[in-house]
Amino acid sequence: MNALALKERFRLSRFVLGENPAPGPITLNHRRIFILPTPRGLGFALLTLLLFFIGFVYNNNLVYLLSFLLASTFFITTVHSFKSLSGLVISEGLAKPVFAGEMAAFPLHIYNPSAMPRPQIRIAGQIETVLSLPADSQNPTFVYRHTARRGWFEAGTITLYSTFPLGLFRVWSPLRFDLRVLVYPKPAVADLPFPQAALGANQEGASQKGNDDFYGLKNYEAGDSIKHIHWKAYAKGQGVFSKQYGGDSNGELWLELDGTPGYDLEERLCQLCRWVLDADKAGLDYGLCLPGVLLAPASGAQHRQSCLEALALCSP
Repeated sequence: MNALALKERFRLSRFVLGENPAPGPITLNHRRIFILPTPRGLGFALLTLLLFFIGFVYNNNLVYLLSFLLASTFFITTVHSFKSLSGLVISEGLAKPVFAGEMAAFPLHIYNPSAMPRPQIRIAGQIETVLSLPADSQNPTFVYRHTARRGWFEAGTITLYSTFPLGLFRVWSPLRFDLRVLVYPKPAVADLPFPQAALGANQEGASQKGNDDFYGLKNYEAGDSIKHIHWKAYAKGQGVFSKQYGGDSNGELWLELDGTPGYDLEERLCQLCRWVLDADKAGLDYGLCLPGVLLAPASGAQHRQSCLEALALCSP
């Protein structure tokens, strides 16, 4: 770890935001741990000082003894509070992509290499997260952040803190990792039919006309022809869908940004995201056409992920 200049050590943002992002595990030491009295600790110190002056004014040895006892407790607590975080090793994990509006879960691994247990460790902003680390143990946990927009989303500053043992001091350590997650566009709520499939020829080289042209899928309704049921999706337990026909098609579905309804880029990307999920659920072969990106028709989890990543990183 590189030494910090004196000016850098007393930079105010360092106490709140932490140091620059660092890859790999971070060990908490004197440089990364800060400590200040809590409101309870300030009240405790004021009471100790008041007792001392009472003992001085009335020359009462018992009050002197009580004030010295409280003062020693106050100062010894600083050591135990510092040790609650000192020596812990923090490392980041791999965050899974989410859709805009969902909570992103950033995994953290907190390792206690010492023979001393570390109780009551908390993560700032997450009241429900209270960790107790036994001696020589590792505890995986998650830091949650709310996502609002698609694209890359950084975890930002993650602050560990504790008020152990008596709540007189708050000891904290702000940490920053190279930790980010890819946020997909939020799928549109509107249940619009798939766009017109690409034109193509049949196996004999002649175009299929009229009602033999595949258009898309819809939820099965009473009265739909049994011949139009998408049996492949039904066999996978994905639900019952009816095939729609109309126009010319070779059975491959193309999803294009230019032909997608919407008032702006974000709304159209949300609709494309909905179509990608629906087409994947139905087991269709579908392609994606975006500015600078062309993904050939395919199906499967890998193709779905590639399409969602392209939508998340799409720029006009």
